[in-house]
Amino acid sequence: MTSQAVNDDVALRIGLAARALPDVDAKSFVSVLIAAVGQPITASKLSKLRLNRLKQAGNGALDVVDEHDLKRALSFLKGRGIKLEAEPLPEVCDYQPGDMPGSIRVACSSDNGDKIDGHFGSCDRFLIYQVAASEIRLVEIRSVPAIDPDEDKNKARAELINDCHVLCTTSIGGPAAAKVIREGLHPIKLSSASGAVEYMTELQSVLKSSPPPWLAKVMGEKPEQRVRFNQEAAS
Repeated sequence: MTSQAVNDDVALRIGLAARALPDVDAKSFVSVLIAAVGQPITASKLSKLRLNRLKQAGNGALDVVDEHDLKRALSFLKGRGIKLEAEPLPEVCDYQPGDMPGSIRVACSSDNGDKIDGHFGSCDRFLIYQVAASEIRLVEIRSVPAIDPDEDKNKARAELINDCHVLCTTSIGGPAAAKVIREGLHPIKLSSASGAVEYMTELQSVLKSSPPPWLAKVMGEKPEQRVRFNQEAAS
């Protein structure tokens, strides 16, 4: 591999790692890396970098980062999980308002194909699903537009999906979650990446049986029906 190719590889690793940490300024992150491995930053040095060393080099700058996101960033720095070819996007179904009575609209943060695998603050797109007890449809794919550096990034993303009832994501910080809730969505943080359809099927099973009060309200159930749901869940 040529010197230029190595440099390109390192640049790609650093770029993906920085993107996995939306709460950390990219320039600051590069400074942390220099403190951690020295200059020049090489693929060999990055492959030997450990999580504790990265945290120590941050000198507090990475304290705001979720542990899951930091491990994901470190994986990118080591060259793991990097895909040069994007996975094909799933096919969108026709949908008109009123097609699925009693359904809810779910936004899923996604970076690859039909997976829920993105951080709310840095994902490429949101997969928008309409979920009813009898049917699931992918009704829209919303790419995240470029956001002005002076604009509140998390607020802009929350507004992008504010016609949805639920947000499913692999990671979201506290301040970002507050903005999502303010836009009327209920955020759900998954413990790991998941196929979107598989997770929507799990959510559908909740709709069929005993949805919690907040979800029953979204579905348009009357209060007495929500009481029935709670009684059935307790029995």
